[in-house]
Amino acid sequence: MSRINLLPWRAERRKQRQKEFGVMVGIAAAAGVALWFLVNMYYNAQIDGQNERNAFLQQQIAAVDTQIVEIDALESQRARLLARKAVIEELQGNRSQMVHLFDQLVRTIPDGVLLTSLKQEGQALTLEGRSQSNARVSTYMRALDASGWMTSPQLSVIEARDGVPGLPYAFTLSVQLSTPAAKEAAASEPAGPGDTAPGAPVAAPAVEGAAS
Repeated sequence: MSRINLLPWRAERRKQRQKEFGVMVGIAAAAGVALWFLVNMYYNAQIDGQNERNAFLQQQIAAVDTQIVEIDALESQRARLLARKAVIEELQGNRSQMVHLFDQLVRTIPDGVLLTSLKQEGQALTLEGRSQSNARVSTYMRALDASGWMTSPQLSVIEARDGVPGLPYAFTLSVQLSTPAAKEAAASEPAGPGDTAPGAPVAAPAVEGAAS
């Protein structure tokens, strides 16, 4: 005997397809959620890794900044030590120069000239004193220039002034400190037109009624 399905097959088929579509939509939604979760985890891991790298870089930058401060402090200390070393070397170099300088001041002063004060500023030495005449001062200047330890004497003031019997003239002159080696080196250089050769006698200042 034949069996005949009297149910509405189209409605059953539609329900079956709707059910299959719902299952596919659910699977797609679950796959989307899983994919979103995986992507979110990946980017969160990337962000965390970058934050760790940034923190490490900040730590290293802070360490470098500390080292820079220490280097600056060491450079400042080095500069101070070099300056102190230069001063000590200069003092040691000038120690013998001062001995020769005072020796030459005593040896070069002629009769009729008296020194009352001297002042040193760097390599410049200012001498003040009294003299019997202008000619005595000129003789003194030539002796200073020929001493080897002083050079370029320049007379700035000479005038008659009371106060010291027998020494009526007060004078002020300046010289540059030198050494015999420096004067020899300067003398070996060719002089230009109009230049005065080092060690040439210093011209005597004008004298009005001066008596030697």
